[in-house]
Amino acid sequence: MSNTYEIYLVSDSTGETLERIFLAIKAQFKNFNYKTHYYSFTRTENQISKIIESSKKTRNSIFLYTIVDNKLAKHLAEECNRQEIPCFGVLGDLILSFSRLLNQKALHVPSGQHVMDDEYYKKIEAIQFTMNHDDGNSLDDIEKSDIILLGVSRTSKTPTSIYLANKGMKISNIPLVNEKSVPNILKEKPNIKCVVGLTAEPDRLVDLRKNRMQSINENDNKNYVNQDKIRAEIEDSKKLFLKYKWPSIDVTRKSVEETAASILKIHDIFNRNE
Repeated sequence: MSNTYEIYLVSDSTGETLERIFLAIKAQFKNFNYKTHYYSFTRTENQISKIIESSKKTRNSIFLYTIVDNKLAKHLAEECNRQEIPCFGVLGDLILSFSRLLNQKALHVPSGQHVMDDEYYKKIEAIQFTMNHDDGNSLDDIEKSDIILLGVSRTSKTPTSIYLANKGMKISNIPLVNEKSVPNILKEKPNIKCVVGLTAEPDRLVDLRKNRMQSINENDNKNYVNQDKIRAEIEDSKKLFLKYKWPSIDVTRKSVEETAASILKIHDIFNRNE
């Protein structure tokens, strides 16, 4: 019997929610070999029948689904049960529980979270702002940022900024070389905006910078990957954060998501103390 599981992710929308839930599940198991099959915008019984038929060609199938239409979700569950395939609805019980708690009927509208409302356009604006203010660009209107990230090279400033922008936050990120890298407005008014410093362990930065240099076929800048130079950069950045009383996060063992979550907590505290 094969030890590889065939994971069928069936969604009536983009499947983004379902994929993230599955990734959170599989992270809890060390020995979990799997192959994923993605089926988005599944909204008819005919589509489901074709997916079930396709799953018959594989072994060790498991179905996860996010389908808000009760009739369609029931059809999928019944078909899987008929084929003796494990099948789990991710949102059904939650929606039902909230319906009871709020004492109102759920809309059961597919892609309900993707409505092009004010929140959607706010997110688009935040992404555009963040892209324009990446890597120290467009510092003349930095006060329009929700959060400003500071850090030496390869401390995950850009990916963290983009992740936060997708949550509707306008982010400016500034690479630190020395104190002169910091815009005057931040030195004069350190608390004008929520500023967060990013640091990392020197050994980790050496590896990241070497990989970066190799990817662009650059071998001349020895200082960029010199461990003593990097250690000095990190120490100077920490002193800078202390001087202006900016909170900092060591990203060495953090994913972008974890770093972003910590930043959002700092932002929340900053807003409460204003």
